[in-house]
Parts: sequence; structure tokens; C-alpha cells
Amino acid sequence: MTDQVENSEQEPLSKIDTSVPHSARIWNYWLGGKDNYEVDRAAGDAFREIFPGIETGARAARYFLARAVRHLAEEEGIRQFLDIGTGLPNVDNTHQIAQRVAPESRIVYVDNDPLVLAHARALLTSTPEGVTNYVDADLRKPSTIVREAGKTLDFGQPVALMLMGILGHIEDHDEARSIVSQLVDALPPGSYLVQYDSTDTSEDYVRAIGQYNDGGSIPYILRSPEQIARYFDGLELLEPGVTSCSRWRPDAEALGLPAEVHQYGGVALKR
Repeated sequence: MTDQVENSEQEPLSKIDTSVPHSARIWNYWLGGKDNYEVDRAAGDAFREIFPGIETGARAARYFLARAVRHLAEEEGIRQFLDIGTGLPNVDNTHQIAQRVAPESRIVYVDNDPLVLAHARALLTSTPEGVTNYVDADLRKPSTIVREAGKTLDFGQPVALMLMGILGHIEDHDEARSIVSQLVDALPPGSYLVQYDSTDTSEDYVRAIGQYNDGGSIPYILRSPEQIARYFDGLELLEPGVTSCSRWRPDAEALGLPAEVHQYGGVALKR
């Protein structure tokens, strides 16, 4: 049994490329995490030299996730969450926030990054009343995601679909919108889409992303707030709509953050 556990952890770790920086590990570094390598820290520092506001934006996006999950669990009665592109574990992950409000909540995380897979054991914790599961799948295969998530979630009941900072990795905007549409189509009425991505609203941010993309990493495409709003087509946006993450229903957690960051997102209901 011990050998099987060790092998299951070594296999994904052996697939990790530490010769080029990776967005999930850089994001982890900006948020103060330890699941990163020197190549990621160097890339993160170089990015910050051009765009010093990146760490503030990362925190604002994280607090947006927390507020959105808490609102959906407390105010909207959502008990199922499908978090795609979850990234590396951090403080207050989706399952922890949701199950703190409603212990019976069921959460499925989806990612295909080997380091995230290696750390899945940290995510796969749950209250006795609820369920937390992990699916190894690519965002570009929404039918696979829905099929595998359906082993844990009941798609006859409302689900919160969460796409947090992941759609920028889909270079073609029409393809990204198609992926969102396919995923939303699989959800029943009463479900919600929670989404944010980084925007092209800062010249320094655009320059920093250009340098990052030139470094051999999987490219990340900055989009306009208007392009991000298109992901919510056909859905009913909750107030205040698509906005800077720090402006979305700020609470005590957002104290000290600027009113405007360059990560924009929103929460919308499927009727």
C-alpha cells in the first residue's frame, strides 16, 4: 500500500517541467505560497518589476472567489460547486468556504496540471456530510469534464460553475466563449457562473504579460472587460455586474485593496 501511494505521487511529480515558469506556480508565489520553484519566483519577480500591482490583483481575485462562494452558499442555497482550473491549494479553497456555510456541500475540482495533481490530496478533504473530489481533465474538453464531474455532482440540481483566471489560457476568444457555453448548457436552471480573468486595462500589465508569454510558458491572453462580459451572454448578472474584482460586493476581507484592480469578473444566474 505504501509503495502504491509513493508511486501515485511520484508519477505526476516526474511530469513537472521546472525549466520554464508555470502560471499556477507563479500565482502561488504571488499569494505567498510555497508550491513553486526558482524559475517561477524569477518570472514572478520580473513580472512584478514591470507591473508592481500584480500581487494586489492576485489577492483581490482570491477574495472575489471567497465572497462569491460564500454568497452562493449563504444567500442562494447552492450546494454544488464545479471549480475548473483550480490551481494549487491556498488558504480558503472553494470546498472550505462552501462547507463552512453548508457542511453537506459537494465540490469537484478540475485541473490537468501535474503539480496540482500531486497536491490533490490537500484539496481532497471534506466534512463528513459533504464530498470533495478531483477530476484530471483539460478545459478544452468540456464534455469530459461534465461526464466525470457527474460522478460526484447531480446535474439535475443547481451547480455553481467556477472559471477563475483560466480562460486567458484559451488564446482564441471565440473558442473560450464556446467552452463556457458548452459548460453552462450542461447546467440546470438555478445554476450560476462565477468567472474572472485579467484585463488589458493597464499598459504595464500588457507589457508584463508580453514578456511572460515570450518566456516559453503557456501563453495567457489579456482581454477587455467587454470581452469578459461576453462569457455571461444569456445569463442574468448579479449586481454589480462585471467589474473589477475588488468592487464585487466588498466586505472586511477587501479592506486595504484598491477600488480598481485589473482582474475583472462577475456572477450570473442561469434561468
